Amino acid sequence: MPAGSTALRQVYNALWYPALPFALLATGGRDPVIRRERMGRGDSAPPQASARRVWVHAASVGEIEAVRPVLRRLGGEFGGLEITVTTMTLAGRDAARRRLPEIAAHQLAPLDFVTAVRAFLARLRPHLILIAETELWPNFFHEGARAGTRVVLINGRMSARSLGRYRLVRRLIGQTLAEAEKILVQTALDAERFRALGAPADRVFITGNTKFDLDDAPPPLRPALARFAPDRPILVAGSTAPGEERIVLAAYRQLIEHYPSLALVLAPRHLERVSTVESDLRDAMLDYVKASSLEARPDGPPHATNILLLDTMGELRAFYRRASIAFVGGSMAPPRGGQSLAEPASVAVPVLFGPHYENQQELGDALIAASGGAVIHDEAGLADRCARWLADDDSRRIAGAYARGVMERLADGAANTVRHLQPLLARG
Repeated sequence: MPAGSTALRQVYNALWYPALPFALLATGGRDPVIRRERMGRGDSAPPQASARRVWVHAASVGEIEAVRPVLRRLGGEFGGLEITVTTMTLAGRDAARRRLPEIAAHQLAPLDFVTAVRAFLARLRPHLILIAETELWPNFFHEGARAGTRVVLINGRMSARSLGRYRLVRRLIGQTLAEAEKILVQTALDAERFRALGAPADRVFITGNTKFDLDDAPPPLRPALARFAPDRPILVAGSTAPGEERIVLAAYRQLIEHYPSLALVLAPRHLERVSTVESDLRDAMLDYVKASSLEARPDGPPHATNILLLDTMGELRAFYRRASIAFVGGSMAPPRGGQSLAEPASVAVPVLFGPHYENQQELGDALIAASGGAVIHDEAGLADRCARWLADDDSRRIAGAYARGVMERLADGAANTVRHLQPLLARG
């Protein structure tokens, strides 16, 4: 290893010592169990000596959804894999437990402090490390490779904003990417950006987005939710960000003047914002019911209200099946870059989203080109586009079919990724 590489990594690791107490506090370290996990010393059972062990790291909820199709396919290809999933957030860990119940262990990721990463690796002893999207933690890569483990970045993506930030530490990131055996990215533009940060060109492969997996059907709605707005058109506003609920509610008030049977499902991206969204609903003088308060009886009467506030985890994907039209949030203003357009598109629902969909660029552009989706800029645009589809059921169904067709063309990312991983696990 070049002396400059070693010196740069030494500087990075030295900076962790004064930063460690603050990083622990910021990531929940007051809790003793969380503190142990952040220091790489979780309480999970030791690995089985005979098992092929895989460490999968994903930042949070969205990345869990991206790795899930890959892990499902890997499990089908290789029996007896022992998989540990780590996340940076509590919400991600909870999503991993809920969406990946068959996985051996789910826990919070160690901090990228060299001692913590080494302790975690010594306990887990993985044969393969899979790191999702843009989690470019230098010690995850370096210490993994140093321990003789193959490190692969999967479903890699690099927005223009992230590229600008990473350029500030390009030498360190270039050295980090050089530790990876393969860098599997979503698009040609992502490949170009990773190479611009120093990724070895011969290790970068375009595999597509692993979230686009049509074999991964959403679960059925629980009976209490299925009784909401039966046999009525529903607008589902999913993964909304601050300010977007007001836009949706203003558009909804316009729409119900002409389409009084239209129901609305409002699903904020972060549940800690539910009280703020409730305040917006009260300001708009609109009655609503919260999903968490619905009775569990499947034989009860339909819920009388027109608006459902989805304040529960893990039920949005199922609700998209009921949608007539979907609006996907995180897209009306920077810097979020848009949430998953694949979830409604995969169930043949026409999709609306704001102009800031950089994290969904490939799919968003394809939906627009195929007339399966459209960009809206404000409440007037949202109301107008919804009204067109509500006035013409055939047009709406055709747009939904176009959206599904786009997904069918793109839905090979998980399979492509597994093809790259198969020889690495076979050698393991």
